[in-house]
Amino acid sequence: MAMDDTRTTRLRRLRLRSQRRGTREMDLILGGYANACMEDPDDADLVAYEELLAEIDQDLYAWVSGAKDAPPRHRSAIHKIRTYLSAVSFSAVNSPIIGP
Repeated sequence: MAMDDTRTTRLRRLRLRSQRRGTREMDLILGGYANACMEDPDDADLVAYEELLAEIDQDLYAWVSGAKDAPPRHRSAIHKIRTYLSAVSFSAVNSPIIGP
């Protein structure tokens, strides 16, 4: 039971950190992603997302928008976020948040 409580708490914190990043764009992007896709991640995805959230918003935005290549350690997580954005009709090219 304690393991589940710890994992549940971790997931709650990740969702909160995703929604309250510091920039409105990343609040919307990561908050939406975390709510939709981080319901029950495997351990590797959970750790990768925690590490991704340690990055600054300006870098995250550049990677998600495609303005810069994500470092190898974050490419998988960034790809998942971009896939999510495409699925919810947030085109990485035409989004009012990400822009052309």
